[in-house]
Amino acid sequence: MRDAVQAIVPQGLDDPSRPSGGNRYDRRVIEGLRTAGWQVHETLVAGTWPHPGADARRSLAAALDAFGPNVPALIDGMIACGAADVVVSAASRRAVIVIAHMPFGAADPSLAEDEAEVMLRVRRVVVTSDWTSRYLRSVYGVAAEQIAVARPGVDLGPVAAASAGGTRLLCVAAVTAAKGYCTLAAALGMLTDAAWICTCVGSLDVDADFSAELARELAAAGLAGRVTLCGALGAADLDACYAAADLVVLPSFGESYGMVVTEALARGIPVVVSDVGGTAEALGVAADGARPGVLVPPGDAAALASCLRHWLRDGNLRSRLRRAACSRRESLIGWQVTANIVSTALRSAGPAGSLRTMVSLIAPARVRRHG
Repeated sequence: MRDAVQAIVPQGLDDPSRPSGGNRYDRRVIEGLRTAGWQVHETLVAGTWPHPGADARRSLAAALDAFGPNVPALIDGMIACGAADVVVSAASRRAVIVIAHMPFGAADPSLAEDEAEVMLRVRRVVVTSDWTSRYLRSVYGVAAEQIAVARPGVDLGPVAAASAGGTRLLCVAAVTAAKGYCTLAAALGMLTDAAWICTCVGSLDVDADFSAELARELAAAGLAGRVTLCGALGAADLDACYAAADLVVLPSFGESYGMVVTEALARGIPVVVSDVGGTAEALGVAADGARPGVLVPPGDAAALASCLRHWLRDGNLRSRLRRAACSRRESLIGWQVTANIVSTALRSAGPAGSLRTMVSLIAPARVRRHG
């Protein structure tokens, strides 16, 4: 009989209108676990996670009660940190493993205490970067041996053909303030004397008011004809956007890893990305140690504009970064590698009621404040 696991994920996991890195990660891990021989019982839980209502909490509790102690629960961290008491209670009866896509408490301090309690008391925590591992250890006091680092995989695509001037810019991110679109718009506004176009692919519905205001600001700045807000696209259309891009720009204010970075590198496309969270880890280096892109300070429109101007003017720079991106492409991991790491974490969680679980359940939750 195959090993069984219950995967508890948000109901909108496969919603094409609101794609996210976390949702894609969950889906690819679930597929990879099945390939690795696991019987995956997929449970979709509705709710405004990580701030659920009473009905969502009851649904989660029922889902966690649906299986006995011999079936571990693999829970998306956005769900787990929004219902700490429910998850901790379940962790006393069965092995619970949380996928921490990002530390939500870092962006929303109201979640920090509950998130810390969950991370300390569940059997294992799967994280997507070394940066997230360091955060959980230093801020929440999670033990290193409790954490498994399973970086996102990527599917290698055909190497994109470069244009002569490197003028085709691409940003792939939901259109929200957190993804740095105001910084991008301000930077592009400083480059009206240069030749470029910028395609922005990402949901316009996550923050519809912000998307509408951004469109108005782009029009007022005379950029509407050069910046295209495409909204969310399906896989084939997104692939076409990557194929037509010279440079990917990701000016986010926070990324635990930055899957867009490796998706660009998987096609030999250099990346300009904010130096936040795990983005430097995702960018990595080529075989000769060269970076396949540029790290810029978050929120610094002038620095981003200067970087883009240098890119547009310097053909040697474009050639160097492109060579580095093609080299880095060869060292990227596939999704089955990611799923196999999660599989190992599940197997190492051990049976319910083990001494490791009992120790974790009596350990006091704590949040270490910086400064």
